[in-house]
Amino acid sequence: RWSAHMVELALKAVETVAAYDEAGEEEGDEQDINLKLFARVEKIPGGSMEDCAVLDGVMLNKDVIHASMPRELDNPVFALLDCPLEYKKAESQLNVELRGEDDFAKILQVEDDYIKRICEHIIASGATVVITEKGCSDLAQHYFAKAGVAVLRRLRKTDNQRIARVTGATIIHRPEELEAKHLGHKAKSFKVDKIGDEYFSFITGSERPGACTILIRGAAKDVLSEVERNLHDAMYVARNVLLNPKIVYGGGAFEMALATRLAAKAKTFSGVQQSVYLAVADALESIPRQLASNCAANVIRAITALRSRHATSPAESVSIGVDGVSGELTDMRELHIFDPVSTKIQSIKSSIENACMILRVDDVVSSSQVPDYAK
Repeated sequence: RWSAHMVELALKAVETVAAYDEAGEEEGDEQDINLKLFARVEKIPGGSMEDCAVLDGVMLNKDVIHASMPRELDNPVFALLDCPLEYKKAESQLNVELRGEDDFAKILQVEDDYIKRICEHIIASGATVVITEKGCSDLAQHYFAKAGVAVLRRLRKTDNQRIARVTGATIIHRPEELEAKHLGHKAKSFKVDKIGDEYFSFITGSERPGACTILIRGAAKDVLSEVERNLHDAMYVARNVLLNPKIVYGGGAFEMALATRLAAKAKTFSGVQQSVYLAVADALESIPRQLASNCAANVIRAITALRSRHATSPAESVSIGVDGVSGELTDMRELHIFDPVSTKIQSIKSSIENACMILRVDDVVSSSQVPDYAK
């Protein structure tokens, strides 16, 4: 029922991440669509499957840290930090000698002056949304709230990297190093909204975000987990097709067609070389054989008929495979069942490499009988 909707979500997520790589600074290099880092899945119980969507930006399970901070901004300016906005305590033993009654107050004043200085520097840079991976002190919250700056704290490193891609900002390691060129202006909207019992921050509106958040809604956590697994598989299939836009027929049709040609090629050899071709052909036939077995079909009859059709008319039967539901021989073009060619190439390479690795083992040392050296 929801397969078409899930396919649209998977394609939109992959295209969103891929569009940035095609037009980014890495142009000319080999394209790499990093879905693990730039396509995040957020599962929120409640709602229906129709509410599932792909957000062109970042969605965070975070709220602003002070009630007086703005929860909605148009054309925000982002500053990204991976350092704390609080006074850094000494990491080792520190001895402080207090000679007068005002010395302790001076120590506290030094800490307050440091917090005030870095906050004034960040506010003067023009940032309206400050995001840090570390903490933010109460005094810093006061200065930012007074200046109308929204602050999010204690983010994951991966979330900060996705925000940097969406906003165009640069992650800064020290507040004193923040300059106008490090700020991000690409995202056009910052909004904090409540879904269920929790608050979420939305950073959207970029023309070419390069990162996305897939929002999944469902009645129960088990449903959400199952949808996430299926969506994960669909996204990586779409990624493989985008990286190598070539497909082959599924349902075991590709394996049987290749096995038939290898068996025919084996007749031109003799001895060991012929055995190699026949062994690979027999291994390839295990795919349609397993498909027929999974749907409770007559395996021997189905594989014999499939092999016969591919052998007698290879050009016309190149798309004939096993229907995984009925177990009958069907044209995969009519069922629209295809596989990425990169997946097939990798599976064949891995199988042959594993076989070669096993054949290189010339002896096996058994440790079942350990000699008793004590005697």
